Amino acid sequence: MRYKKVMTTVDETNKFAHTLAKLVHKQDVILLEGDLGAGKTTFAKAFAKGIGVKRVVSSPTFTIMKQYEGRLTFNHLDVYRLADSEEDLGWEEIFYGEAVTLVEWAHLIEEDLPVEYLKIDIRYVDMNTREFILTAKGIRYEQMLRELKG
Repeated sequence: MRYKKVMTTVDETNKFAHTLAKLVHKQDVILLEGDLGAGKTTFAKAFAKGIGVKRVVSSPTFTIMKQYEGRLTFNHLDVYRLADSEEDLGWEEIFYGEAVTLVEWAHLIEEDLPVEYLKIDIRYVDMNTREFILTAKGIRYEQMLRELKG
């Protein structure tokens, strides 16, 4: 199941991220894809705020994963540096633990991902416009997409 949404302001993106954050439960997995500068980390920061994270959220590029507390525990992964790596970070514990997990550059660890997830491709259209293409894999995420569509 797929859903496309075009956003023309950061505020619109933030509201969308907050709406999604209200729908997630522990063990939910959100995958973020997009070119450098497309807005993955901007979306992740707004998503974290929507979960109730009070700390400043920054990209975990050099640490791979940062964990935050809010309404739910939030795992924020940026796996860009894991390209061509055989490193196992304990994926079972990360994806099937007590947290909601958001993964930037998820295609780089495709073989380690759960079979069910919500994938968000963020495409740069122009300086102010982004196209979000959401793909649901699994019944849980298909329901989430229906709720997001309103």
